[in-house]
Amino acid sequence: MSGLKVLELASVLAGPSVGMFFAELGATVIKVENVTTHGDVTRNWKLPKEPADSDISGYFSSVNWGKSSFAVDLCQTEGLDLIYRLTAQCDIVLVSYKPGDAEKLKVDYPTLKRFNEEIIYSHLTGYGLKNRRAGFDAIIQAESGFTFMNGEPDGPPTKMPVALMDILAAHHLKEAILLALLYRERTGKGQYIEASLFKAGLSSLANQATNWLVGQSIPQRMGSDHPNIVPYGTIYNTADGKGIVIAAGTDKQYRELIKALGRPDLAEDARFARNQDRVINKTELNSLIQELVGKYQREEILQILEEKRIPAGGVFNMKEVFEVPESEEMLLHGQYETGRMISGVRAIAFNTSDPMTIEKLSKPPHYGEHTYEILEQWLQLSTTEIDNLINKGVVYARKK
Repeated sequence: MSGLKVLELASVLAGPSVGMFFAELGATVIKVENVTTHGDVTRNWKLPKEPADSDISGYFSSVNWGKSSFAVDLCQTEGLDLIYRLTAQCDIVLVSYKPGDAEKLKVDYPTLKRFNEEIIYSHLTGYGLKNRRAGFDAIIQAESGFTFMNGEPDGPPTKMPVALMDILAAHHLKEAILLALLYRERTGKGQYIEASLFKAGLSSLANQATNWLVGQSIPQRMGSDHPNIVPYGTIYNTADGKGIVIAAGTDKQYRELIKALGRPDLAEDARFARNQDRVINKTELNSLIQELVGKYQREEILQILEEKRIPAGGVFNMKEVFEVPESEEMLLHGQYETGRMISGVRAIAFNTSDPMTIEKLSKPPHYGEHTYEILEQWLQLSTTEIDNLINKGVVYARKK
């Protein structure tokens, strides 16, 4: 994607994650930040131990590697004009406005298309163009059925610990943009794209949706259990108080599991012989497996199951996750002028025979870090013109 230019008018998580995806593929991504709010709100979404004097939070850094920050006031005519001039040079525009807000700000598709006929305008909404509600992930998790299903059987509905609706919607938008780029390559035409968090969540319900649509069964909270397969996903505790997960998706894997745990007789037990039998009698079977697993240390039982090629893994905390060898190639590292080191995770989790991604991404930008550079290099403004815009509050530029 080298040579591709992306104007990111989106904020928070979903839209910026799309921008980082293209940055990692080699595109130039300008992150437009609102002067009136002092930039993306996630710059201030910090954990208690994060530095209070830094404008780079852990949350912000999760989706903003490889970008340039341009701080501007869209409510000023001169600021809007700068966006129009940048649009004329870009290939993709990312926005995440509620329906109707882009029109009020005069950065909607028909308006920007006047400055660039081939622009691919990518619009993320909460619920689609007919519903003006803002798209907050926690609410959409609840309204798309995920929260109701998530949690222990005797516990309350539980939100997932990541903004999964944002991430899912971003993936759909990436797919749409790649299709639009192919379409433009073939026809020379730009495209308006709209994706919503709600529809992305709905399309990701998979078997849980069809368990209702086909089987007329409302999915209930099952903890880590699987509604259609046993044993699959259930957490079993080992002798050292750590958890493991087993995924025996076939009858053969179940028989191998029981044999490895020292109870081959259970393979012939009519209550557990077939998967549907195990689903019906899962409480009893899970209790038996827990008793057997509980005799081993976690690493010991995982080694035994790996040798028998029985799918299983540990329930890792975040520290343990990044001790897995496969995690290393996903890490990003950067250092700020203050000496502060920062790490992140790549947006792209695939490899290709011919490398298509940037090996070293620039660190997440400070607020307004590249304003001066963009005005000077992209729009050929003089030092006097830039200083004038800064003094009038049209743009903000971080001091060099």
